[in-house]
Amino acid sequence: MNKAVEIIKLWGAYEEQHPEGTIEEFFRYQLSESLKEEKQIAPEWQLVPDINGQLVILVRKIGKFHIMYSNKALEGTGLDQIEEFGILVIIFNKRNPIKSEVIYDNLLELSSGTNMLARLKKRGLITEYSDPEDKRVKRLKLTLKGEETLKKAKVLILKVAEMMVHTLTEEDKQLCIQMLNPINTRFSGIFQKQKNKSFEDVYRENME
Repeated sequence: MNKAVEIIKLWGAYEEQHPEGTIEEFFRYQLSESLKEEKQIAPEWQLVPDINGQLVILVRKIGKFHIMYSNKALEGTGLDQIEEFGILVIIFNKRNPIKSEVIYDNLLELSSGTNMLARLKKRGLITEYSDPEDKRVKRLKLTLKGEETLKKAKVLILKVAEMMVHTLTEEDKQLCIQMLNPINTRFSGIFQKQKNKSFEDVYRENME
């Protein structure tokens, strides 16, 4: 069958079930249908996550791989872990932010974030000063040593990212970003507000 004709037939069948569907949604649907055919059935006795769990576990595992390889890449740079690199990036990009902003933007607990900042300060990578308008507020900035360390580390971290996704096409990378970014945007706006709430309250708010 001519491929153009086949696409038209598939679109017709899709449109009957999803009259308001867009072209983008159609192609995502076709991709998901092809993946369903490849699905392997696990024995009944195994604990197998549902589709939601599979997606979150996949993202988490990729994140762990990234952390492990990044920490390896940072050896000898003056940074011990990827979180320290993240702190330097936030301080550099936000032009002298306050401490709490740096900690929360990196999704760190206040105690562990404060300790990390203290270690970076001790190594001479960052310094702090009182806000000119409010002496009670402490702001952070990179030292010259910190800027040099950040530049060298950036090259290595970019190489890690390239290594991890080099088998994907540029189109696949853009699609992954497009599909996952709404989740990141949503939780970036509410995570800190929900930290001290019970899970049941958090669940209810997010499912409304």
